[in-house]
Amino acid sequence: MQLTANGIRLEVEDHGSPQGEPLLLVMGLGMQLLGWHEDLVALLVERGFRVIRFDNRDIGLSQRFDDHGVPNLALDSLRYALGFRVKSPYTLEDMAADALGILDALGIASAHVCGASMGGMIAQRMAALAPERVKSLTLMMTSSGARRLPGPTLKVRSAMISRPASQTVEGIVEHYVRLYALIGSPAYPSPPAYLRDRFTTSVKRSYRPAGTARQMVAIAADGDRSPVLASIRMPTRIIHGGADPLVPVAAAHDLKAKIAGAQIDLIDGMGHDLPAPLYPRFVDGIAAAAGRA
Repeated sequence: MQLTANGIRLEVEDHGSPQGEPLLLVMGLGMQLLGWHEDLVALLVERGFRVIRFDNRDIGLSQRFDDHGVPNLALDSLRYALGFRVKSPYTLEDMAADALGILDALGIASAHVCGASMGGMIAQRMAALAPERVKSLTLMMTSSGARRLPGPTLKVRSAMISRPASQTVEGIVEHYVRLYALIGSPAYPSPPAYLRDRFTTSVKRSYRPAGTARQMVAIAADGDRSPVLASIRMPTRIIHGGADPLVPVAAAHDLKAKIAGAQIDLIDGMGHDLPAPLYPRFVDGIAAAAGRA
C-alpha cells in the first residue's frame, strides 16, 4: 500500500496482527522491502510481532527523486576521502523522518526498530531524533560512520559503484549475483539459482540505479554519528558478521562501545547479507532486544 509519510509517498507492507508488537524493518542501500525475505517476516510474525517493511525513498515503489539528477560518485568519493563536505539531495535524517512518518500514518506511537546496513544508520538517526518512538533497536551489519574505522577493500568498493555490462533484466541480475558472491557470507553461501530468482523478482518490480547513487551520497554526507550515539538509551542489539567485507566487524565493536548497554552478536562466517540459515538467530536477537524493553 502507498502511504503519505513525511510529505512523500512510500510503499509499505504491514504483516501480522494489528495487536502484535510493532516492529519496523529498515532496509539498506538500494534494497527494496523484498530484502526482508518473506520467510524471515513470517518467523517474526510467529514471535508476536506486527512487522512493517517498506521501500525507502528513491527505491522500489516509493517516491522518486530524479529531479535531483545523478551524483558523480567518483568525485563525491574523492571529496569524502579528502575530508571535504559531501552534498546530497536528501539526508539520512530525512529518511529517518520518513520512517517515523510511517508510524504516524499507521497510528503507531512507538515501535521496535531493526535496520540493516544503511537501514541501521537510519535507525540510529531515528533513535537519536525521537527516542520516545523507538522501543528497542537492532542494528545489523552497520556502522557509526566514524572515519577511523576500516572500510571495504578496493575490490569491494569498485564492485559497489560498478554498472551492469548489459541493461537487460538478465544482465542486471547477473551483475547483482556477482556482487553478492563477493560480499555475501562465505559460511552460508546462497545458491546462484536462488539469487537469480530473488534478483529477477526485484529488478522486474523496480530498478533505480540513480536512486541507489543518491542514497550512497546521503550516507557519505551523514558522516560520523558517534556524537549522537551516547544519547541512545533504549535496549540495543548489534548483529554483525565476522566475515563482512563491506562493513568490517570493527564497526560492530565500535557501536557497542558507544551505545550504553548494547549487546552484541558476532556471527562467524557471515558476510554482508542475511542468509536464510541465520533467520532463527536474527529473530532471537530482535526478540531479545524487544524483551529487554
